[in-house]
Amino acid sequence: MDGIINVNSLFTLALFVGLAWNPSDPCDGSFAPGECAAGNRVEEDLVSFHVFAFASFLFSSLVALCLRQAIRLIPPGGSRDARVNRALLRAGILASTVGSVFGCGFLMLALVDVVQVKLGRLGCGGSDSARAIAPLVTLVPAAVLIYAAIVFYTFTR
Repeated sequence: MDGIINVNSLFTLALFVGLAWNPSDPCDGSFAPGECAAGNRVEEDLVSFHVFAFASFLFSSLVALCLRQAIRLIPPGGSRDARVNRALLRAGILASTVGSVFGCGFLMLALVDVVQVKLGRLGCGGSDSARAIAPLVTLVPAAVLIYAAIVFYTFTR
């Protein structure tokens, strides 16, 4: 639980830094040629994906905090009356995991839009955008799949 909360907090901080950036600022410097420059739709999507990611990470963190608090309410040594509802605990862990996975997906999409704003649209010939996002769209889904597989493994044991 603590790991989920800490990682989500770092991602949330990154989201706030990303939201503070103004993609329309002419002083910020886009490297994209005029015909490859990202339009307003990409900038709108950038903000939307940041908000969706923030909501997902916040959801995941709040669920994890609630689960951690519920576990801490059980006295040390545990009395016979104090029990953890395993089904509810598993559902909470699953909900927190789903929130983190969706948050990572939306954050990745926001970063793809940042690259398009800075380097040019993905479909534009000769654009460096595709090369810039290749590691992002390869490594993030791979990490999310590993994370989801480990969570699934813990549920089957």
